[in-house]
Amino acid sequence: MSKNDAAHGSAHEGLPPEVKVLQDITPPFFPEGGSGMTILVDWPPGHPGLPPHRHSGPSFGYVMQGALRFEVEGEPERVVEAGGTFWEPGGDVIHYQDGNALPDAPTKFLVTMVCAPGQPMLTLVDEEELKERAHLRASRPSEG
Repeated sequence: MSKNDAAHGSAHEGLPPEVKVLQDITPPFFPEGGSGMTILVDWPPGHPGLPPHRHSGPSFGYVMQGALRFEVEGEPERVVEAGGTFWEPGGDVIHYQDGNALPDAPTKFLVTMVCAPGQPMLTLVDEEELKERAHLRASRPSEG
């Protein structure tokens, strides 16, 4: 049992067998006045996803179909296949990739995001900042 499972065990009690908890994370914060939203993303085959961006608060996701190429600052790029979950802390962390990893099939995923009060849910990162923070990005497979 993981630390989060122990902390949230009672929250799972009483759920019927048809309800499966896929991810249970304690976010770093849920600010007073914050908001949340759940979005459904349906990328066509080979879609590159959004350009580098950040979210004002943590995000939690579940891949319903296909395979998602996922990369956040400081972590290596990975592929999350259907049935897998992902999360990111939000705040200052750059989200580099969220594209479809499949060239010949769609990818569909759900994301629930927490938005910090008075801030946009998503902010694109410009080229200058990407260069300034390049040292924080995990090495890429082609970089060896």
